[in-house]
Amino acid sequence: MPILGLAPERYPSKPAHFDIERVIRPNILSLQPYRCARDDYSEGILLDANENALGHSIPVASSSTLDPELQPTLGLDLHRYPSPTHDPIKQRLADLRGLPGPEYVFLGVGSDEVIDLLIRVCVAPGTEKILITPPTYGMYSVCAQVNDVGVVKVPLELSGDAGEGGERGRFSLRVDEVKKAVSADPSIKLIFLCSPGNPTGTLISLSSIRALLEYEDFKGIVIVDEAYIDFADESASAVSLVKEYANLCVTQTLSKSFGLAAIRLGIAFAHPALVQILMNTKAPYNISTPTAALALSALSPTAVDTMKEKVSTLVKSRSSLLRGLEELAPLGLGSAIGGNDANFVMVPVLEKSGSGKPDTIRAQKIYKTLAESEGVVVRYRGGELGCTGCLRITIGSEEENKVVLQKFGELLRAL
Repeated sequence: MPILGLAPERYPSKPAHFDIERVIRPNILSLQPYRCARDDYSEGILLDANENALGHSIPVASSSTLDPELQPTLGLDLHRYPSPTHDPIKQRLADLRGLPGPEYVFLGVGSDEVIDLLIRVCVAPGTEKILITPPTYGMYSVCAQVNDVGVVKVPLELSGDAGEGGERGRFSLRVDEVKKAVSADPSIKLIFLCSPGNPTGTLISLSSIRALLEYEDFKGIVIVDEAYIDFADESASAVSLVKEYANLCVTQTLSKSFGLAAIRLGIAFAHPALVQILMNTKAPYNISTPTAALALSALSPTAVDTMKEKVSTLVKSRSSLLRGLEELAPLGLGSAIGGNDANFVMVPVLEKSGSGKPDTIRAQKIYKTLAESEGVVVRYRGGELGCTGCLRITIGSEEENKVVLQKFGELLRAL
């Protein structure tokens, strides 16, 4: 069954073992997409979408209760439905990531919408499954459960005997085990990889990703979640593989490196065939006009340069924070685990006795005391596989990092 809206010459041919029409659910392939008013016309006297022709009613004068920083948004065409495609944003993203054009880009309300939509279009409820590699981002399992989809778990390498990250170190991908799992269970349609991982902060090598993309027993799609990719080496992104492999989807976001978590803009980079399927299935106006305006500004050359400068500052601060945390080792704080390739680090709190063993109870006490008494909020991750006793610390400003180190030291002495 053909993909509606996809030109015949855009059908994928690589890799040879991948047939996208066998991955997408039949009811999605046959879906007649909702055609909204802005798909047809967006200029002229617009009387086609039952919008309020008189505009919004939010006061723009000084008497308005709207926060001053939000006042400029009132000058946007808020009474009009937004573009259903946002091609200018997609073009800037394609240019930024080295892809041919907007046909390789899909936009969602945060990466979470993209994740949920991929599951809905590919995985049949009640009968088919996704594969995840814990410890990993929790929304993969949440979306699977919401959609009545099974979850197969193949843990990352949990031993630190071969060091942190890399091909064989802690939190590296156990490629052979993933291959065994998909060979044993043909109902697995999607593999979710997080690189750099959350909470692991560890990159998955491109060679490991290629190994799964080229594995002929797996007929589904490999999804690489790159929310934190800009804090890692520039050559580490799997977007470089998108033109080569139609069975790859790379998700990113403006929430992290771009500092725009509040606008909720997620991105999928994929072969045009998969992008067309997502476009056919999404809600008609999923990206709001204020979000689109801010995203387009954030992707201007000047703004991208500023983003890169801030990322560079945060990466330097990450190194400084790690050095400061190492100095707390005599108080019972373990060395950071994982690859430290994101905008956070994860450290185990150890038993005060000096045994060197992670201490979940002590970690929870420090976590709660930091938040409730010291005004410093970190994230307890001790319940995650391979993360016993661990706290995850986002890289803050220089002053915030100084405070967290000071408070950590005080509490490690007291608790």
